[in-house]
Amino acid sequence: MKCIFIILDGLGDRPIKELGNLTPLEAANTPNMDFLAQQGDCGMLLPVGLGIAPESGPAHFEIFGYSPFSDFYPGRGPLEALGTGFDLKENDLAFRVNFATLENNKIIDRRAGRIKDVSIFEKDLSFELNGVQFIFKAGTEHRGALILRGENLSKELTDSDPRQENLPPLEIKPLSPTADFTAMILNEYLRKTNEILSEHSVNKKREKDGLLAANYLLLRGAGFFKEIEPFNEKYNLKSCCIAGAGLYKGIAKFLKMDLITTQEATGAKDTNIKNKISKAKEMIDDYDFIWVHIKAVDLFGHDGDFVGKTEILEKIDKNLEIIKNTDCLKIITGDHSTPCEIKDHSSDPVSLLISGHGIQKETMEKFGEKNCENGKLGTMIGKDLMPKIKDLMAEH
Repeated sequence: MKCIFIILDGLGDRPIKELGNLTPLEAANTPNMDFLAQQGDCGMLLPVGLGIAPESGPAHFEIFGYSPFSDFYPGRGPLEALGTGFDLKENDLAFRVNFATLENNKIIDRRAGRIKDVSIFEKDLSFELNGVQFIFKAGTEHRGALILRGENLSKELTDSDPRQENLPPLEIKPLSPTADFTAMILNEYLRKTNEILSEHSVNKKREKDGLLAANYLLLRGAGFFKEIEPFNEKYNLKSCCIAGAGLYKGIAKFLKMDLITTQEATGAKDTNIKNKISKAKEMIDDYDFIWVHIKAVDLFGHDGDFVGKTEILEKIDKNLEIIKNTDCLKIITGDHSTPCEIKDHSSDPVSLLISGHGIQKETMEKFGEKNCENGKLGTMIGKDLMPKIKDLMAEH
């Protein structure tokens, strides 16, 4: 049996007073998810284990059976760089980049007003410093990747991202003596690029228009590129990925999944969900395992917009009509919870449904956190999900 595996980024949430003490998933009108839940088994998923609020990268690695706590995980930087389409070489050091707004030496917005496109800055932010080549590649919206290519580089570094607003950016510090040089040139690079961005015509215009300037780079997730066992070989499945945001394209490339492009897959709130789901159905004849990633749910969670999160779940559900009756295993879950009340990732488990021919039917009426807590699957750990999927695919 074939499998369509849909990850709704940041799916999980907590009860919200304004929604009648329901979560956005529970409050949303989701007849197609409810149908799939009733045609299968449900439960809860702890992507990386109890008590851990995971980042998206490690959560996906754990779900796909590659422990993020081992040498399998390269760090966020290389995954973001691969997701931009950049071809990393061995010993390239890469970082995840957020464009931010710096005023009076404080980060007042970590996403620079969610600037839509930073590709205009690629050339200006790519140059050589102290014999090291710095290459900036734009990602989705305010995101990007920074690649360092040179000698004597180390990933043993702290991040520059304070992770909170109204705090100064952090100085990058070495975690070992071998990282002194790398920390020094990175801090110099951040000073120079702040000067370049502050005087850039794009930012001058943004300020004139009342928008936040994208004038500072926040770096995190340092890592070197490496090769690991491809997903197809690990599970003996021909796999592909349909995603819009750079990180998830990067994960697919790192695991050697085929990347399937579809129009208007932006990785943002305006992503074309219909095109993604339709493309997944189209690929069912050519692939065994089709991973569909939808980022928008997480973005509404980070904004604390529970109305928007509810509405995007309803929009996703409407388009699930396309595959509702497709003869394949259908799985819907999240990589982590992003509760609107905290506007960040949490350790709360996420709802999980596995639906398809031969799966025992649930009695629940509504797909949501409270019902899934009592589902037949119980609470699963991320690393146990792929073996379960593989077994079900082999049985039917």
